[in-house]
Amino acid sequence: MRRQRRPSELLLVPMIDIFTVLVTFLLMTAVFSRTVILELKLGSNDPSLTPPPPGLKLEVIVRKDLLQVADRESGPLRTLPNKPDGYDLVGLSDYLQFVKSRYPDKTEATILVEPDTPYDALVQVMDHTRVIEINAGLSTVQAELFPDISIGDAPAAPPLAANLAGARP
Repeated sequence: MRRQRRPSELLLVPMIDIFTVLVTFLLMTAVFSRTVILELKLGSNDPSLTPPPPGLKLEVIVRKDLLQVADRESGPLRTLPNKPDGYDLVGLSDYLQFVKSRYPDKTEATILVEPDTPYDALVQVMDHTRVIEINAGLSTVQAELFPDISIGDAPAAPPLAANLAGARP
């Protein structure tokens, strides 16, 4: 004699328990990244804007083989040739600290880049222009250098010999 089979019931309670544990585990082990948003000021071609007051107009020019800190009015202030591992970001940061000590109220800087500059290099130069990290005991403190950054295209590069001769330490 054959038994008649009853339709089996689906037990959802164990499945709900498994999903609850799984969701809890995933939420506890998830890494929440901190996203930093920078406000950039793009240059304007509007001639009706009044020019800023006289003083330093800081520019950081990023070229394939060097970084150059310049004043828009007077020209190059410091030229930093690349090191074997890339741009001299430590030298840039040190010189910008010197500039900040002479112009403590200055917050604007313009970064001028060549067309084929890698994005990572631009971000690193922006970070070293905006802030400096100072070790204070067991923690690291960030101090402001030139946080108001504008980005533009670098002018055509003069020959390297003329470029280095025009730089002042």
